[in-house]
Amino acid sequence: MISIQNLSKTYRTGKVRVEAVRSVSFSAQAGEVYGLLGPNGAGKTTTMRMILGLLPPDEGWAEIGGIRSDVDADGVKRQVGFVSASAGVYQWLTAREMLTFFGDIYSMPSALIDERLDELAELLQLTEFLDQRCSTLSTGQRQRINLARALLHDPPVMLLDEPTLGLDVVGSQVIFNYIDLLKSQGKAIIMCTHRLEQAQGVCSRFGLLHRGEMIHDGNLAELQQETGRENLVDMFINLLNPA
Repeated sequence: MISIQNLSKTYRTGKVRVEAVRSVSFSAQAGEVYGLLGPNGAGKTTTMRMILGLLPPDEGWAEIGGIRSDVDADGVKRQVGFVSASAGVYQWLTAREMLTFFGDIYSMPSALIDERLDELAELLQLTEFLDQRCSTLSTGQRQRINLARALLHDPPVMLLDEPTLGLDVVGSQVIFNYIDLLKSQGKAIIMCTHRLEQAQGVCSRFGLLHRGEMIHDGNLAELQQETGRENLVDMFINLLNPA
Protein backbone atom coordinates (compact mmCIF):
# COMPACT_ATOMS: atom_id res chain seq x y z
CA MET A 1 0.00 0.00 0.00
CA ILE A 2 2.87 2.38 0.84
CA SER A 3 6.46 1.82 -0.20
CA ILE A 4 9.40 3.90 0.99
CA GLN A 5 12.44 3.68 -1.27
CA ASN A 6 15.95 4.88 -0.38
CA LEU A 7 14.94 8.06 1.45
CA SER A 8 17.98 10.14 2.33
CA LYS A 9 18.44 13.55 3.92
CA THR A 10 21.60 15.45 4.83
CA TYR A 11 21.70 18.69 6.82
CA ARG A 12 24.56 21.16 6.69
CA THR A 13 25.25 23.63 9.49
CA GLY A 14 28.30 25.65 8.62
CA LYS A 15 31.01 23.10 7.94
CA VAL A 16 29.20 20.33 9.79
CA ARG A 17 27.45 17.72 7.62
CA VAL A 18 24.85 15.50 9.33
CA GLU A 19 23.33 12.51 7.55
CA ALA A 20 19.94 12.46 9.27
CA VAL A 21 18.51 9.65 7.10
CA ARG A 22 20.54 7.28 4.94
CA SER A 23 18.83 5.20 2.22
CA VAL A 24 15.88 4.12 4.37
CA SER A 25 13.48 1.68 2.72
CA PHE A 26 10.43 -0.17 4.08
CA SER A 27 6.80 -0.84 3.25
CA ALA A 28 3.41 -1.24 4.93
CA GLN A 29 0.49 -3.19 3.53
CA ALA A 30 -3.26 -2.70 3.85
CA GLY A 31 -4.46 -3.55 7.36
CA GLU A 32 -0.93 -3.60 8.74
CA VAL A 33 0.63 -1.47 11.50
CA TYR A 34 4.31 -0.81 10.87
CA GLY A 35 6.28 0.51 13.85
CA LEU A 36 8.97 3.01 12.88
CA LEU A 37 11.09 3.02 16.01
CA GLY A 38 14.38 4.41 17.22
CA PRO A 39 16.09 6.48 19.93
CA ASN A 40 16.22 10.27 19.81
CA GLY A 41 18.17 11.43 16.78
CA ALA A 42 17.60 8.17 14.88
CA GLY A 43 15.89 9.91 11.94
CA LYS A 44 12.25 9.04 12.65
CA THR A 45 10.88 12.60 12.48
CA THR A 46 12.88 13.45 9.36
CA THR A 47 11.60 10.28 7.67
CA MET A 48 7.99 11.08 8.59
CA ARG A 49 8.34 14.64 7.29
CA MET A 50 9.67 13.40 3.98
CA ILE A 51 6.79 10.92 3.65
CA LEU A 52 4.32 13.73 4.36
CA GLY A 53 5.97 15.96 1.78
CA LEU A 54 6.91 18.59 4.37
CA LEU A 55 10.61 18.06 3.71
CA PRO A 56 12.12 17.31 0.29
CA PRO A 57 14.44 14.29 0.35
CA ASP A 58 17.91 14.45 -1.17
CA GLU A 59 17.23 11.03 -2.66
CA GLY A 60 14.42 8.48 -2.76
CA TRP A 61 10.64 8.67 -2.68
CA ALA A 62 7.42 7.44 -1.10
CA GLU A 63 4.93 5.61 -3.30
CA ILE A 64 1.22 5.13 -2.57
CA GLY A 65 -1.14 3.46 -4.99
CA GLY A 66 1.35 3.82 -7.84
CA ILE A 67 1.91 7.55 -7.20
CA ARG A 68 5.47 8.57 -6.36
CA SER A 69 6.29 11.62 -4.26
CA ASP A 70 9.16 12.61 -6.56
CA VAL A 71 6.70 12.74 -9.47
CA ASP A 72 3.47 13.99 -7.83
CA ALA A 73 4.11 15.14 -4.25
CA ASP A 74 0.61 16.63 -3.85
CA GLY A 75 -0.93 13.40 -5.11
CA VAL A 76 0.83 11.48 -2.35
CA LYS A 77 -0.18 14.03 0.32
CA ARG A 78 -3.85 13.57 -0.58
CA GLN A 79 -3.57 9.87 0.20
CA VAL A 80 -2.13 10.28 3.70
CA GLY A 81 -3.82 11.01 7.02
CA PHE A 82 -1.69 12.30 9.90
CA VAL A 83 -2.28 11.95 13.63
CA SER A 84 0.03 13.61 16.15
CA ALA A 85 -0.23 14.20 19.88
CA SER A 86 0.94 17.77 19.22
CA ALA A 87 -1.87 18.60 16.77
CA GLY A 88 -4.18 21.37 17.96
CA VAL A 89 -7.69 22.58 17.22
CA TYR A 90 -9.03 25.98 16.16
CA GLN A 91 -10.39 27.41 19.39
CA TRP A 92 -13.08 29.69 17.94
CA LEU A 93 -14.53 27.20 15.46
CA THR A 94 -17.00 24.50 16.35
CA ALA A 95 -15.83 20.95 15.81
CA ARG A 96 -18.10 20.70 12.77
CA GLU A 97 -16.76 23.97 11.30
CA MET A 98 -13.17 22.85 11.79
CA LEU A 99 -13.73 19.47 10.12
CA THR A 100 -15.63 21.12 7.27
CA PHE A 101 -12.69 23.49 6.79
CA PHE A 102 -10.32 20.56 6.41
CA GLY A 103 -12.73 18.89 4.01
CA ASP A 104 -12.56 22.05 1.88
CA ILE A 105 -8.75 21.90 1.96
CA TYR A 106 -8.97 18.41 0.46
CA SER A 107 -11.38 19.70 -2.22
CA MET A 108 -14.15 17.42 -0.99
CA PRO A 109 -17.69 18.25 -2.23
CA SER A 110 -19.99 19.63 0.49
CA ALA A 111 -22.32 16.65 0.28
CA LEU A 112 -19.41 14.25 0.78
CA ILE A 113 -18.12 16.24 3.76
CA ASP A 114 -21.54 16.03 5.41
CA GLU A 115 -21.72 12.30 4.70
CA ARG A 116 -18.26 11.66 6.15
CA LEU A 117 -19.03 13.82 9.21
CA ASP A 118 -22.13 11.71 9.92
CA GLU A 119 -20.10 8.50 9.58
CA LEU A 120 -17.23 9.69 11.75
CA ALA A 121 -19.54 11.20 14.37
CA GLU A 122 -21.03 7.76 14.87
CA LEU A 123 -17.73 5.85 14.71
CA LEU A 124 -15.82 8.17 17.07
CA GLN A 125 -18.76 9.28 19.24
CA LEU A 126 -18.62 12.97 18.30
CA THR A 127 -22.33 13.73 18.02
CA GLU A 128 -22.89 15.34 21.42
CA PHE A 129 -20.15 17.95 20.98
CA LEU A 130 -19.90 18.34 17.20
CA ASP A 131 -21.47 21.82 17.34
CA GLN A 132 -19.55 23.10 20.36
CA ARG A 133 -16.66 25.52 20.04
CA CYS A 134 -13.36 23.72 20.26
CA SER A 135 -12.30 25.98 23.14
CA THR A 136 -14.98 24.31 25.30
CA LEU A 137 -13.96 20.73 24.56
CA SER A 138 -12.13 18.44 26.96
CA THR A 139 -8.75 16.94 26.10
CA GLY A 140 -10.40 13.65 25.17
CA GLN A 141 -12.96 15.35 22.94
CA ARG A 142 -10.26 17.33 21.15
CA GLN A 143 -8.36 14.12 20.65
CA ARG A 144 -11.39 12.55 18.93
CA ILE A 145 -11.79 15.58 16.67
CA ASN A 146 -8.18 15.30 15.55
CA LEU A 147 -8.65 11.59 14.87
CA ALA A 148 -11.70 12.43 12.75
CA ARG A 149 -9.76 15.14 10.89
CA ALA A 150 -7.11 12.61 9.81
CA LEU A 151 -9.78 10.21 8.51
CA LEU A 152 -12.11 12.75 6.92
CA HIS A 153 -10.83 12.36 3.35
CA ASP A 154 -10.67 8.56 3.73
CA PRO A 155 -6.93 8.16 2.95
CA PRO A 156 -5.49 4.68 2.35
CA VAL A 157 -2.41 5.42 4.49
CA MET A 158 -2.23 6.76 8.05
CA LEU A 159 0.85 8.14 9.83
CA LEU A 160 0.67 8.16 13.62
CA ASP A 161 3.39 10.25 15.29
CA GLU A 162 3.62 9.59 19.06
CA PRO A 163 -0.20 9.27 19.18
CA THR A 164 -0.39 8.42 22.91
CA LEU A 165 2.16 11.00 24.13
CA GLY A 166 0.85 12.73 27.26
CA LEU A 167 -2.39 10.74 27.34
CA ASP A 168 -3.76 8.87 30.34
CA VAL A 169 -4.97 5.27 30.24
CA VAL A 170 -8.41 6.25 28.91
CA GLY A 171 -6.97 8.52 26.22
CA SER A 172 -4.49 5.85 25.17
CA GLN A 173 -7.30 3.30 24.87
CA VAL A 174 -9.10 5.64 22.46
CA ILE A 175 -5.98 5.51 20.26
CA PHE A 176 -5.83 1.71 20.41
CA ASN A 177 -9.50 1.49 19.43
CA TYR A 178 -8.79 3.93 16.60
CA ILE A 179 -5.95 1.74 15.34
CA ASP A 180 -8.28 -1.27 15.39
CA LEU A 181 -10.77 0.77 13.34
CA LEU A 182 -8.08 1.73 10.82
CA LYS A 183 -7.01 -1.89 10.45
CA SER A 184 -10.61 -3.01 9.92
CA GLN A 185 -10.92 -0.40 7.16
CA GLY A 186 -7.81 -1.75 5.43
CA LYS A 187 -5.58 1.26 6.05
CA ALA A 188 -1.81 0.91 5.91
CA ILE A 189 -0.51 2.41 9.16
CA ILE A 190 2.93 3.70 10.09
CA MET A 191 3.31 4.34 13.81
CA CYS A 192 6.22 6.28 15.25
CA THR A 193 6.54 6.03 19.05
CA HIS A 194 8.97 5.88 21.96
CA ARG A 195 6.58 3.67 23.96
CA LEU A 196 8.07 0.36 22.97
CA GLU A 197 5.76 -1.80 25.08
CA GLN A 198 2.79 -0.30 23.23
CA ALA A 199 4.47 -0.75 19.86
CA GLN A 200 5.18 -4.40 20.60
CA GLY A 201 1.50 -4.99 21.38
CA VAL A 202 0.09 -3.05 18.41
CA CYS A 203 2.46 -3.33 15.46
CA SER A 204 2.65 -6.19 12.96
CA ARG A 205 6.20 -5.37 11.83
CA PHE A 206 8.96 -3.04 12.95
CA GLY A 207 11.74 -0.95 11.51
CA LEU A 208 14.52 -0.07 13.96
CA LEU A 209 16.33 3.14 13.01
CA HIS A 210 19.70 4.09 14.45
CA ARG A 211 21.80 7.08 13.39
CA GLY A 212 19.76 7.49 10.23
CA GLU A 213 20.02 3.88 9.07
CA MET A 214 17.50 1.03 9.07
CA ILE A 215 19.28 -1.51 11.26
CA HIS A 216 16.52 -4.14 11.49
CA ASP A 217 13.26 -4.62 9.60
CA GLY A 218 10.77 -7.44 10.17
CA ASN A 219 8.20 -8.95 12.50
CA LEU A 220 8.97 -9.64 16.16
CA ALA A 221 10.05 -13.24 15.60
CA GLU A 222 12.45 -12.16 12.84
CA LEU A 223 13.90 -9.37 14.99
CA GLN A 224 14.31 -11.75 17.92
CA GLN A 225 16.26 -14.14 15.71
CA GLU A 226 18.42 -11.36 14.21
CA THR A 227 19.24 -9.65 17.50
CA GLY A 228 19.14 -12.48 20.02
CA ARG A 229 16.90 -10.30 22.22
CA GLU A 230 13.39 -11.13 23.40
CA ASN A 231 11.70 -7.71 23.39
CA LEU A 232 12.01 -4.30 21.78
CA VAL A 233 13.35 -2.64 24.92
CA ASP A 234 16.31 -5.04 25.05
CA MET A 235 16.89 -4.57 21.31
CA PHE A 236 17.10 -0.80 21.79
CA ILE A 237 19.43 -1.07 24.76
CA ASN A 238 21.68 -3.26 22.63
CA LEU A 239 21.59 -0.68 19.81
CA LEU A 240 22.67 2.10 22.15
CA ASN A 241 25.15 0.04 24.16
CA PRO A 242 26.45 -2.79 21.97
CA ALA A 243 28.45 -5.45 23.75
